[in-house]
Parts: sequence; structure tokens; C-alpha cells
Amino acid sequence: MAIVVDGFHKTYGETVAVEGISFKVEPQEILGLAGPNGAGKTTTLRALAGILRPTRGNLYIAGYDLETDPVEAKARLAYVPDDPRLFDRLTVWEHFRFVAGVYRLTEWQERAEQLLVRLELTEKRDALCSDLSRGMRQKVAIGCGYLHQPKAVLLDEPLTGLDPRGIRTMKDMIREHAAAGTAFIVSSHLLSLLEDLATRVVIIRKGRVVLDEPMAQLKTELDAEGRKETLEDLFFRLTESAPPEEQPAAEQAGGAP
Repeated sequence: MAIVVDGFHKTYGETVAVEGISFKVEPQEILGLAGPNGAGKTTTLRALAGILRPTRGNLYIAGYDLETDPVEAKARLAYVPDDPRLFDRLTVWEHFRFVAGVYRLTEWQERAEQLLVRLELTEKRDALCSDLSRGMRQKVAIGCGYLHQPKAVLLDEPLTGLDPRGIRTMKDMIREHAAAGTAFIVSSHLLSLLEDLATRVVIIRKGRVVLDEPMAQLKTELDAEGRKETLEDLFFRLTESAPPEEQPAAEQAGGAP
């Protein structure tokens, strides 16, 4: 199992941000993570990236526990937040060189060149990141994330700032890397993106999982009895109506890898 969230609970003082959620992401799977603002999506991603420490629960990347084997787990992970922090005084190519050094990569240059071409960054190779547009900076962050060929990729609002060609390229690259064995979590408020891209959907409401289903099964259910309900319709029904009966965290799809 590439990503396992097992009873993850996070509190800040007396505020509960995430309440014992559990789910798994297999290799080749693209999990779409959705929820209203403040539902706990970014908290979950930041914990999986090793930035936040769980109050309770366990998190695994490619079989490695982030608590006991953080270096091994992070070596197999890429995390691109919704507002990537780049080094303003480094060029695009220097970012790739820096990442290659951090992950101790050898013979990385050819792959980096391919990523530059694919992400339309070749002409910006020697440009300082402080001089790049928001969309170009997003592409640099994505390219750096893919450079070490991670087993698991976490993307928080990955289409921010991208033009239509960039959006198409981003979606194609996610599908291609997933087909090659990478597990993805894509968190986005763009439900149409998740409906188009995800193979499974998890919806979080107030720090708890209210839906965890394969997309193919979900679409069949949404089309049942001629209702033709969209993912957006379902999202509003689950997150804005009276709280549904929620399963205890231990009964959700968790468990150690």
C-alpha cells in the first residue's frame, strides 16, 4: 500500500482539526480529496508530508511509518502545496540541481531536461524564480516533485495559476505517473477536476470522512434511477445537510499496511 492514513487525529489546543480519519491509497490510484474550507484536507496532507505530527494515529508512505522511519518515508514522497515556496534567488535549473542533491540522485540531468520540456519551462531554465509567474512557479514545483520518481505524490490545488495548456499537461502527467505505479492524493475545490481525474473520492466534513468510494462505483450510484446527480450535487448534500450517521474511525478503511 503506497499511502495509509490510520486513525489520524489532529488537535490544536482544544480545537479538533481532524477526528480519527482512515483511508488507503494503492499504487496506480488517484484519490480525490474534497471538503469545505476547514474540513481538514490540508492538515491531513501536511501530516502525510511530515510537516505536522499527529495527535494520535499512524501515517505510512510506501510501507514506512512517518513516526519511526521519517527519512525513508519522505524519500518516497513528493508534496506540492497550494502555494509552493521556491527559492527566489535560484534559477529553475538550480532548483532541479538542489532537489537532486537533497535526494542524492545520480544521472538526473536527462530526466530534468525531459521535465523542462514537458512543463514548457525550457526557455525559463536560467530564469530566477522570483521573476516567474504564479503558473510557472507551480510548474517548477511540480517538476521538482517528480524528479526523484516518488512512490506517492500529494497535490494541494495543483491547477492554481495554470493556463489551459498547463492544466491539460498537468492532468496528463498525473494519469501517466499513476499508470506507472505512483499513488496520488489530489486535493481540490474543483470538483469537476476530481470527477474527471480521480479513481476514488474521499470527502471530509468537519474532520471526519463522510464518503470513501471508487469513482466508477460512485458514478453508477449517482446515475441510479435516472437521478443523474453530479459529484458537486453529492458534495453539497453530504457537507451542507444535517450530519449523516458517520462510522467510527476504526470501521473506516484504515489499518496498518
